[in-house]
Amino acid sequence: MAVVATTATGPQKPPPVGRRPARNHRSALRTAGYHLVAATVSLVWFAPLALVVVTAFRTFDDVAANGLASIPEALSLDGFSGAWTDGGMSTATLNSFIITIPALLLSIGLSACAAFGLSRYQVPFRRTILLIMLAGNLLPPQIMLIPLNRIMETTGLFDTYTAIVILHVTFGLGFYTFVLYGFMRSLPNEIQQAAVIDGASALQIFWRIVLPLSRPALAATTALGFTFIFNDLLWSITVLRSDTRMPVTPTLLGLQGAYLSDYTLLSAGTVIAAIPTLIVFLVFQRYFVDGLTLGAVK
Repeated sequence: MAVVATTATGPQKPPPVGRRPARNHRSALRTAGYHLVAATVSLVWFAPLALVVVTAFRTFDDVAANGLASIPEALSLDGFSGAWTDGGMSTATLNSFIITIPALLLSIGLSACAAFGLSRYQVPFRRTILLIMLAGNLLPPQIMLIPLNRIMETTGLFDTYTAIVILHVTFGLGFYTFVLYGFMRSLPNEIQQAAVIDGASALQIFWRIVLPLSRPALAATTALGFTFIFNDLLWSITVLRSDTRMPVTPTLLGLQGAYLSDYTLLSAGTVIAAIPTLIVFLVFQRYFVDGLTLGAVK
């Protein structure tokens, strides 16, 4: 005999039988579908990278005889040695660091100063300034290639490291300022007010308080800026001409032959060019996690 539960509002029906297993079955199907789609997307994304890395360790004769998609018959480091010496990747990597380090330091330093002033003080026409800086990043750089090339030739900066550094700082300043402005503006005003009461100057507030609290945003912009500048191709071939000053990406372009390409050499050079960017990401990844709670008020 079934027992029906009763309450003050009257008898209640027992819970339906069989609905929970069906719901669990649908949830399992959705989870399996999600993992299947994620695995497929990951495989499609990872396949070209794996092909480049494997090809970098193959020999030229193996690739020429069996093709790129074949299973390697022999592994060798000749591609790396050839790309580093004969391919000019050693000089190109040094040139990339000569361009990237000063351009990145100037870009992040000036952007941090601009973002601090715009976010922590009542600057006249603050929004207009930000919109103008952001609009500059929306302008296609291709339409400015010829004018900037002529300007660099007129000023005598053409084919110099100074020219490429100026371009990277100019075109990166607006984006970095916009990112840092949004983060610095979210910092509590009570921290700055307490520092002012203690007698801290604006420079001390910026250097000792705002910059440490903005470490996650600084790490993100630094990693992105290093990637953009180190792997630049467009501005390098616009204002540079000498092979001895070319960074890694134009040098990789030069390894592509007109009639015959050594894919082993080209893949090895690509791996060499990707190593500094990968190291920078791994270094700053720790700051992404550790700096998430720096701006919290306890």
